[in-house]
Amino acid sequence: MNITRLKTRVVKLGEVMIGGNAPISVQSMTNTDTRNIKETVRQIRRLEKAGCEIVRVGVPDMQAAYGLGKIKSAIRIPLVADIHFDYKLALEAINQGVDGLRLNPGNIGSASRVRDVTRAAMERSTPIRIGVNSGSVEKQLLEKYGGPTPEAMVESALGHVAILEKSGFNHIKISLKASDVMRTVDAYRLLSNTVDYPLHVGVTEAGTLTQGCVKSSLGIGILLAEGIGDTIRVSLSAPPEKEIEVGFAILRSLGLRRQGVNLISCPTCSRTEIDLLGLATKVEKAVRSIKAPLSVAVMGCVVNGPGEAKEADIGIAGGKGRGILFKKGKVVGTFQEKDLLKALLDEIRAMA
Repeated sequence: MNITRLKTRVVKLGEVMIGGNAPISVQSMTNTDTRNIKETVRQIRRLEKAGCEIVRVGVPDMQAAYGLGKIKSAIRIPLVADIHFDYKLALEAINQGVDGLRLNPGNIGSASRVRDVTRAAMERSTPIRIGVNSGSVEKQLLEKYGGPTPEAMVESALGHVAILEKSGFNHIKISLKASDVMRTVDAYRLLSNTVDYPLHVGVTEAGTLTQGCVKSSLGIGILLAEGIGDTIRVSLSAPPEKEIEVGFAILRSLGLRRQGVNLISCPTCSRTEIDLLGLATKVEKAVRSIKAPLSVAVMGCVVNGPGEAKEADIGIAGGKGRGILFKKGKVVGTFQEKDLLKALLDEIRAMA
């Protein structure tokens, strides 16, 4: 798929470049109590292992803010502090050395307080993400547009941008999220025609694992296919590691990132003569930590199986309690069903 990304400014978040020609990054947010430093670090390390490239933590009070430096020193990926209402939390987060802030300057107080934050952020080269959700649009804009429409969300975001720009700050990212897929898509389309700041894309409050995957894949996928988006988050009511897994799957499906295993497996039918579901599930679990870009096919019958397996980097086509193992289109061998998993995983690890 030939996708041409819209050109945006480049923002540096720790060691991760966002915008321009930089790879689209995948991020998540912890669901631990940030004041519990050990548990928060443990979860971030699990996210790192899953491939997370940016992590955000909530900062509800000053105790949480004071612990940000210890969290940052114990992890490898950029740390973003999520701030609402209290500008002092933003100042302390910057003082603790976070790599970025997520805040809306319109809700942290007076112009002088915003200037205090932007001054500190500029001194530390700390970018700020303006994050507008459909549920956080200002009352006057809801009245003007008759609800949290895409136009209302964009005007809200541009209002926050103007506050930062007035303070001389332009190290900015923007997100516009709704739980409704097409409202989210239309808002980003409108914004991308208005500004060239890098955009963080996602569908907020997308739901539990199945529904959230569907809504996120549609919303994020549509936007990425149109060249809109520089970093993504899949918001799920599920362990945050799942968000990373789905995020990379979206990028791989669009050909925007070549990282990790792209698993191809058939939906099964009456022609399936091996335990295809069990085998595919075990393979998926076993290859989760592999970062090398590989396509792996696990097919269960002789109709489509051999063709799909040959097209993959490595794959199997099963039938009548046995299966053929293919590697780069060539037959490696034939194995009994009980030996297929080991044979396949051995070859995958050797290639990875």
